[in-house]
Amino acid sequence: MSKPQVIIYTDGGAIGNPGPGGYGAVILQAGQRKELSGGYRLTTNNRMELTAAVEALRVLPVSSQVTLHTDSKYLVDAVTQGWAKRWRANGWKRNKKDKALNPDLWQQLLDLLEKHQVEFVWVKGHAGNRENERCDRLAVQAASGKNLPADAGYRPDDETGGEPRQLNLI
Repeated sequence: MSKPQVIIYTDGGAIGNPGPGGYGAVILQAGQRKELSGGYRLTTNNRMELTAAVEALRVLPVSSQVTLHTDSKYLVDAVTQGWAKRWRANGWKRNKKDKALNPDLWQQLLDLLEKHQVEFVWVKGHAGNRENERCDRLAVQAASGKNLPADAGYRPDDETGGEPRQLNLI
């Protein structure tokens, strides 16, 4: 029996990075559409990019063949280049002295990748891709929400000082 075919688009970001953050996902399967979003009061862009992929894959009820589109090179490269698996094998270390960031989310994603067959496709963000733009709007809306919960996995001491990416307010 063949696996269901699913197309997923994801996006995430944080206003201020770190700051309030949100994620959005669009799931397309057999003519059906589902949208997901959520936000946290203090988090990072990378955590929200990962959360979007994790949450989208988590809602799939059965093992599926997935094409996941994201504008996150961090996400695509860490999976396709095998970095995330190496980090896990090395006790969540990128090398002898530097710890891997977001191990809680990487562990969840790697577990889901054992259930689903996932092809990661990088798309240029803010370049007119309809579904990527929809995910961005969902993420912005979620990050702008009131009374956002804490991101339990976020650790400010883990920050590497990456370039902030402001979410586009549409």
